[in-house]
Amino acid sequence: MMVENMKEAFEKVFGEGKETKMFFSPGRVNLIGEHIDYNGGCVFPCAITYGTYAVVSEREDKKVRLYSGNFEERGMIEFELTNLAHTEDENWSAYVKGVMVQFLEAGYEIANGFDAYVFGTIPNGSGLSSSASLELLVSQILKELNGYDITMVDMVKLSQKAENEYVGVNCGIMDQFAIGMGKKDSAIKLNTNDLSYEYAEANLGNHSILIMNTNKKRELADSKYNERRGECEAALELLKTKVDINFLCDLSVAEFDNVSRVLNKDILYRRAKHAVTENERVKLAIDALGSGDLRRFGKLLNASHKSLRDDYEVTGTELDTIVELAWAQEGVLGARMTGAGFGGCAIALVKNETLETVKQAIAKGYKEAIGYDADLYVATIGDGTKTLV
Repeated sequence: MMVENMKEAFEKVFGEGKETKMFFSPGRVNLIGEHIDYNGGCVFPCAITYGTYAVVSEREDKKVRLYSGNFEERGMIEFELTNLAHTEDENWSAYVKGVMVQFLEAGYEIANGFDAYVFGTIPNGSGLSSSASLELLVSQILKELNGYDITMVDMVKLSQKAENEYVGVNCGIMDQFAIGMGKKDSAIKLNTNDLSYEYAEANLGNHSILIMNTNKKRELADSKYNERRGECEAALELLKTKVDINFLCDLSVAEFDNVSRVLNKDILYRRAKHAVTENERVKLAIDALGSGDLRRFGKLLNASHKSLRDDYEVTGTELDTIVELAWAQEGVLGARMTGAGFGGCAIALVKNETLETVKQAIAKGYKEAIGYDADLYVATIGDGTKTLV
């Protein structure tokens, strides 16, 4: 379905003659800095032009009615503002209710319910953060309909809290921040420790970011994510007996090497090593991109993937296959998995003149190795969550 047809789709589901507003919330790609947003590190994400759209009409009662053009078989989902408890059949509406709960708990009154037709162009399960995209979309809808005086950063925090406390995924803040605060043609250098940030021009010259969706659904991602986070917390507690830190990423690589012997399990050593070295790679990558040294930037992408594969163990056959296929292509400066891992997407930095050849080679090789197709598309860096005029 084309986004231009959304108003018509809304009217088919909810009826004609209603005053509506339209909203957009992007997906995100993290250029580098994976699994360190909950370890106090710096990350380097950007919003992309794939995302989640909604056509919304405010109601005069307390009912919320939702319909997704991506999950039409699930039909209309309805609930009351007076009852936002979990239900067995809520599916994607859990993210909607979760955000509403956080706004209410923060003291924001939701005067009336609404009807919303939602359609996303982010591939489901791709790791481009469709859940955070939906959370910020709902935040923007609530702000617009209720006239809240609230900053985007505070909306980002409430959206993350919804995922942590209502949905039950112990995510860091990077996804929501990149989606809410995204800016066209820029990536965000975000210190997840204190939420200080700055925009950096993503000047890729005659190169593009190729998104490579493995089409392996990320069934393990949430449980393994929480497991990895627990391992990092265990490593941090041991390191705190030797050095005064609050987060793993407070350590430089040299400092980590000096105290890492306290980590009495190899698995804890490798998890902490990834966090510390990945944080260092982010800083080097931002410098490389800022100075136009794309070759160095690409090498850091490669090193990031190897660390996620060997030390953090969140890649898997599909991601390793597609990244290694990218590495083998002329015109590819670097490639790595992006997102939580265990499926989802990888990215590659590719010379524009070789894009089509690279895509064909990766598509062919992946189908032969895995048995089904990957989806390959070029990412354009876009703006964050907004009300569309």
